[in-house]
Amino acid sequence: MEETARQRRIGRLALMLLLVGTVFLLVVVQEVTFLYIPPDRERVQKVLEIPEGTTLRETARLLFQNGLITSVESFVVVGKLLAIERRIIPGEYAFHTQMLPLEIIKLIKSGRVVQYEITIPEGYTLAQISRVVEEKRLARSDEFIRRATDPAFLQSLGYESDSLEGYLYPESYYFSKRVGSEGILRAMVKRFEAVYTLDMEKRAEEIGMTRPEVVTLASIIEKETSVNEERPVVSAVFHNRIKKKIPLQSDPTVIYALPHFNGNLTRKNLKIRSPYNTYRVKGLPPGPIANPGKASLLAALNPVSSEYLYFVSKNDGTHYFSKTLAEHNRAVQKYQRRRSVKTT
Repeated sequence: MEETARQRRIGRLALMLLLVGTVFLLVVVQEVTFLYIPPDRERVQKVLEIPEGTTLRETARLLFQNGLITSVESFVVVGKLLAIERRIIPGEYAFHTQMLPLEIIKLIKSGRVVQYEITIPEGYTLAQISRVVEEKRLARSDEFIRRATDPAFLQSLGYESDSLEGYLYPESYYFSKRVGSEGILRAMVKRFEAVYTLDMEKRAEEIGMTRPEVVTLASIIEKETSVNEERPVVSAVFHNRIKKKIPLQSDPTVIYALPHFNGNLTRKNLKIRSPYNTYRVKGLPPGPIANPGKASLLAALNPVSSEYLYFVSKNDGTHYFSKTLAEHNRAVQKYQRRRSVKTT
């Protein structure tokens, strides 16, 4: 009897151990499956936003709902074992359905969020840049402009101007959606300051110009021509006019002052009262009219030696330069007969 009871106890213990072992084996298989088999055979891209303050479990639920993991509980267990609960960096991430949990964990720990490319062409205005930023859904256009004209923000960057117009360097950038207007503006200004070197500062001093004056002139040159070889010549025309106290008569400065320009510059437009109307006001306007590239900045600092005072478009992307008004008028007749308004 005692032997039989003892055998039963051993049998029950063996059965219990077998059940525990089986459960343990199932758990191991489940976890191995979770860790090393992707949730989908097909690779499907998923871009997800992990908001600020999202917990590990909330992150797991978000991943599960989007078919990126097969178990919330398993992800939470693994996440806790790897101590990522307080190391989840918020932001927008690019996942795919063949990623393993450890790859997902590594990604959200690294903070390698999705970056959006924006390309700012040379000569774009603040308003145009704001629209590019909004099209990429990185910031609202009005908020971007508000920030770029905020006195406190400008002062924090070391600028005493009314706007960052002219100092948002035209180039390709990559930004995440969490950067916001301030981050984008700081990056663009930082790039401008890297391009505008100490040698350029020294050259400006040599020719008696301040940096704002150089940037303003460069912005006008940028809007007047896209031909690199012409930029120093256009610069010479404006330098000569400033020295002779002749109004610059630059159409782009007038256009900048028009709130709703329709593409047709009229004689009435040339009579508007504005400090940017260089047909009425001598010298440079009060600030840049666009954001110039390096070629225009260098041209503003290094005009060619010439006596040119006028130029007119030849309607092929280039210009004809003249030293006298009579020569200029002949060029206007030749190249711009159908235009009602003369160019500079």
